Amino acid sequence: MSTVAKAISLLELLGGGAPEAALADLARAAGFDKATTRRLLVSLIAQGLVEQDETTRLYRLGAGLTRLALMREAQFPFLRMAVPVVEMLAAETGETVHLSEYSKRGLITVQVIESAKANRVSVQLGDVLPMHATASGIAFLAFAEERIRQGILAGPLPAFTPFTIGDAATLADHVAAARARGHSIGAQGFEEGVMSVAAPILGADGYSIGAIAVAAPRVRTQKADIERLGVIVTAAGREIGERLFGRLPGQKRA
Repeated sequence: MSTVAKAISLLELLGGGAPEAALADLARAAGFDKATTRRLLVSLIAQGLVEQDETTRLYRLGAGLTRLALMREAQFPFLRMAVPVVEMLAAETGETVHLSEYSKRGLITVQVIESAKANRVSVQLGDVLPMHATASGIAFLAFAEERIRQGILAGPLPAFTPFTIGDAATLADHVAAARARGHSIGAQGFEEGVMSVAAPILGADGYSIGAIAVAAPRVRTQKADIERLGVIVTAAGREIGERLFGRLPGQKRA
């Protein structure tokens, strides 16, 4: 593992657990010795990416990460353009709506509005969604570049529930169906008892750059609900793409 990869793994640990962590806990979780862990943390502190409480000596994520995020959003305003659509979709459906953006690591959850209902689906910000096991992932793959799609089809395709798609042929069929419909339907592939409908967000070149999804408990999701959600989530994905890049050639407004 490179030095950069080790440093990033520490940032991931700090972002994925308790707000603050001790040196020994970070070293143990990362699998590094304490000297290496401390050296990496000192470098990250120097760049503002990590902070250390002077009293407790615990480490936390630094404000420098916020600075980088703001710089990125200024250059490519994905959230600024997408969040109003997410909010409208959540208000219209009454269910949990989550937005994801593609990176080399996969589909990263960047915005979530949870349903106000007692029985609801919860999604965590920062979650990396498995392409083969989620509606968001299959919607993304349906309109992704061929090299990305083939890379996922080549596996591995780990199981998360008894309903997770586990072979390339079945996954390819689901991807093709999603492309034909314009949206995907996920049935308990990542979490049992959850139904999801997702649509891709297309870039200027017509390939997907992310996805928007509605997730609801299976017990209150009927076939008519899925069909209705499919229409409105497809429109939401298109709306986000138009806000970012304008209307693509041959694309009609819903």
